[in-house]
Amino acid sequence: MDFQNVADSLGAMTCIMSVEKIGDNDYGKLRVVAGNKAYIDSIEHPAPGTEMLTDKFTPGLEYTAYLSRDLNFEAACYQAAIQKKCVHSYVHPDRMPVWLNLTFLPLYPDDGNICYCTYTMEINFKPDTKKITSGISSETASSVLETCIKLRGTTDFRTTVKDVINDIREICDAEYCCVMLMYDLSRTCEVLGESFRKGSKLLPMDTYLDESFYDLADSWEETVISGSNCLIVKDEHDMKIVKERNPVWYKSLTSASAHNIVLFPLRSRNQLLGYMWALNYDTDNAMHIKETLELTSFILGSEIANHMLLDRLKILSSKDMLTGVLNRNEMNNLVDELSRDEDSNQSIGVAFTDLNGLKTINDTEGHPAGDLMLKNAANALREVFDEDTIFRAGGDEFSILIKGVTHDEMAKKISQVREVSEKYDKVSFAIGFHVEENCKNVRTALRLADENMYKDKAEYYKKFPEKKRVVRDLINIKSASDD
Repeated sequence: MDFQNVADSLGAMTCIMSVEKIGDNDYGKLRVVAGNKAYIDSIEHPAPGTEMLTDKFTPGLEYTAYLSRDLNFEAACYQAAIQKKCVHSYVHPDRMPVWLNLTFLPLYPDDGNICYCTYTMEINFKPDTKKITSGISSETASSVLETCIKLRGTTDFRTTVKDVINDIREICDAEYCCVMLMYDLSRTCEVLGESFRKGSKLLPMDTYLDESFYDLADSWEETVISGSNCLIVKDEHDMKIVKERNPVWYKSLTSASAHNIVLFPLRSRNQLLGYMWALNYDTDNAMHIKETLELTSFILGSEIANHMLLDRLKILSSKDMLTGVLNRNEMNNLVDELSRDEDSNQSIGVAFTDLNGLKTINDTEGHPAGDLMLKNAANALREVFDEDTIFRAGGDEFSILIKGVTHDEMAKKISQVREVSEKYDKVSFAIGFHVEENCKNVRTALRLADENMYKDKAEYYKKFPEKKRVVRDLINIKSASDD
């Protein structure tokens, strides 16, 4: 067959691929046999952002001379050349800022164990939604639409994600399915949702999330996905490729009893948020699984980004950014809630703390030293009290609100704070507390705790009069300079 003539007869960018057939279910080398002018120009005179590994076209080279190894590309060539199927895909490869409209058509006859197909490519610099959805089945469309409706209508995002993951696992007929988030600043991973087939002996993902796991997950993008938009591993042949490219991950997969995997990155505005994957899935349904997860990953990535943004906004509105404890706004909200609770029979314990000497530190050593003192004070309180009970009331004041506590229990914790604060340089608290028998009397508890705190501060300056003189002298110096 005159392959060059076949390629030249097609106007779109087209090349002829040869695929080496090995046995009944395996393949060897994939080569670019011939290409028309449009295809050769895409290599030798590429559009910005579409550059390949070389800018010279040479007939007969393996395709990996032009682009990084891509299991999805190989699978499409295998299906077209050896299995004689027509294959179409519309993808956004991570290696290029474009969308590719790809068509693979079988060619006859075979040359012994060498089989052939055409590979036609159209480049779109903007996504065409019609092309994205044109080839999907009604079953896939229904599944993806259901996912979209669930995520858009939820008030409990994490619970809904778990439901969606269970649906995806059932679509894949997989033993396990997971969505995992990655946080590059802390270099940690978090399981957002996972689902197991009944009777599965696979372990929860949290079992593997040690300090080194982020580094392993970080390697997936570069060494495994390698520029494609997903990874589909169906059999031993594909697993061998994973072993070659990422032996550490291969060992992790096989030790977890995984013999196949489909893995999709979750992105929003080109930012990697994490991954969605299914283990030990039905490989006979691989193409349907790919198109379903491909569309679902777009939706899920967008919804996760929105959820993370809302979480961030909530943190900004509720946390004190310097110390990391809850802010006064959150304290006021809690006080309002408790004071309106007519049905509560629980006690409320309130403690007010004030840092001794913060103004002196700020005036003599500067605000960075004062900020460090505030951070250390917050850390000391965290060692004794739960995170959700500590509030920075303002300036150098912190407050503690605890439900269901006795006077003796509160007194014991205050003693612990005084002991713990000695570990931190220059951290000294004036502390007052009060316990009311009913939560609705929280405002009374706040007032009395504040009064007791000022009594404690007075005792502090009585014990260390030189501290008060330093403050008074600094105030006088400042007043004189103002004059």
